[in-house]
Amino acid sequence: METTEKIKKLIKDWEGCRLTAYRCPAGELTIGHGHTGADVTPGMRITQEQADGLFEADMARFEEGLRRQMADDGVPQLTQGQYDALVSIAYNIGLDALRRSTLWRKLRADPADPSIPAEFRRWVHAKGRTLPGLVKRRNAEARIYSGGEYLPQ
Repeated sequence: METTEKIKKLIKDWEGCRLTAYRCPAGELTIGHGHTGADVTPGMRITQEQADGLFEADMARFEEGLRRQMADDGVPQLTQGQYDALVSIAYNIGLDALRRSTLWRKLRADPADPSIPAEFRRWVHAKGRTLPGLVKRRNAEARIYSGGEYLPQ
């Protein structure tokens, strides 16, 4: 399964794009469309083309990691919306955090569990603060997971 262009656009919109490195609300050094890692250094500057390239590489890495985790953990077949929502949250919180979450445990047991969308909404904090942007993003991801429209809010 591959992510849709619709979710890629939403992830880019949610992440925004900054061509100079900055600290995100969680304190991570970040650049482009939410790219983090040892390759991001203070004061670093990139072009829009580089930001787009980093985004595509990050998306490929998160998709591959999610597919591997799903196979390893025996996650049942997902709908496109379920998969897209999981890629989006993984892109934001990381694959390891997703795999340790109650959301993942419930997903493994039954992707149709009606309590799963509420699990997305638990991931709205950075450094102990509720971030309004994350509330909007998680509400949208929960809606997409449940088969709803791909709308930003």
